[in-house]
Amino acid sequence: MNTPITQRQFLAVAVPVLLAGISAPVIGAVDTAVVGTLPDPAFIGAVAVGSLIFNNLYWPLGFLRVGTIGFTAQAQGVNSQHEMTLAFLRPLAIALFFGGLFVIAQHPILRSALFLISPGDGVSKYASTYFSIRIWGAPFALMLSVINGWLMGMGKIRYAFLLLMFMNGLNITLSVFFVIGLGWNVAGTATAALFSELCTFTIGAVIVFRMRQLVLTRQNMAAIFETKPLLKMLKVNQDLFIRTICLLSVFTIMTAKGAAFGELTLAANAILLQLHFIMAYLFSGFADASSIFVGRAVGKKDPALYRRAYLLTAWWGMGTAIALALGIGLAGNSLLAVFTSIGAVQEYAIHFLLWMILYPIASFWGLQLEGIFIGSTEVRQIRNAMLASFLLYLGMLGMLTPLFGNHGVWAAYLLFNLSRSLLLWLYVPGLSRRMQEEGAARGAAG
Repeated sequence: MNTPITQRQFLAVAVPVLLAGISAPVIGAVDTAVVGTLPDPAFIGAVAVGSLIFNNLYWPLGFLRVGTIGFTAQAQGVNSQHEMTLAFLRPLAIALFFGGLFVIAQHPILRSALFLISPGDGVSKYASTYFSIRIWGAPFALMLSVINGWLMGMGKIRYAFLLLMFMNGLNITLSVFFVIGLGWNVAGTATAALFSELCTFTIGAVIVFRMRQLVLTRQNMAAIFETKPLLKMLKVNQDLFIRTICLLSVFTIMTAKGAAFGELTLAANAILLQLHFIMAYLFSGFADASSIFVGRAVGKKDPALYRRAYLLTAWWGMGTAIALALGIGLAGNSLLAVFTSIGAVQEYAIHFLLWMILYPIASFWGLQLEGIFIGSTEVRQIRNAMLASFLLYLGMLGMLTPLFGNHGVWAAYLLFNLSRSLLLWLYVPGLSRRMQEEGAARGAAG
């Protein structure tokens, strides 16, 4: 008889994943805060634009982590070392390919991005510097995503946590040293990110191979490109890719709108987006934990484990949303001061804090449900909900921005997140029914 996971077991996975996950937005937040000590708001805008370019490069390949979690957890659920190995090698090959491609195509990528975003001359100059340094870390950053996804899927949460905490700590230290100590401005933040990604990937690769869970036989290497399982992985990754493209399009449009309103709005929105990213990754910690347990439930055909993971991610996600909304409402002004010492930027950003208070309430459920569907590798539903929400966003943006300016930009984004949550919820009964049927079939066969 299967024993559903306890609160303690769920949190033992969720909390390290949560803390590790927020290292990604914390890197951007640290970069923003460090250059926020400099007198020119163009530095903040440059880091915002540079970070956005890398988000547009890396986030469409987010399946290298989240997809790897689902496939690895399912392989562990059936205890197949062969499948565990392929769950690592297949996305690793994709990561190396795209990382190398980004380095080779760095100049047209930069020119196209600056053309689309159209920041001012000062912001463009510094953003180009940031990009031209950090791009050399692309292969290592993408392969590190695979390493983290595989470690999480294997249940080696402590290793993934320590890896990303190391990267975050190293980035903070180097960023402060290069920018404030050596006066390298945005070049310092980019160099810090590059060294952090390179060092962390090296350590992660050593950890994976010392675990001795990979079976690198000639048969396994040849199986990387077997048609049927590769097509399944690519189908899952294709849907996640479409989902991420929609999400990145939203952030690109928001940044472009902020740039069109001027450097002050661009800088204020950049700070608010960093707060938003930190909150989103807090929710993703619970979502990733549910992915791991749902993946195991699918591998074992265990509906009780699935239901328990669903309930736990719902309760913890809702509790976190309420706590974050209250926290931003009570301490939002102080949080803005952490990111910049420029009074004009702080005062302007205060006018839009309401949207940061409402964001966790509107978005938490969609983020938690994404974890459930990713763990089951049923991601077509995520794609459909995201596409519909993106179309709604474009319509609302066109209606609200001319009437309310930057408030309209944030209102449209809030409606986008609310739609994403509600639409994805409609697919839950079908997934639950499928899990129940597979569990009943397994019981009858046993």
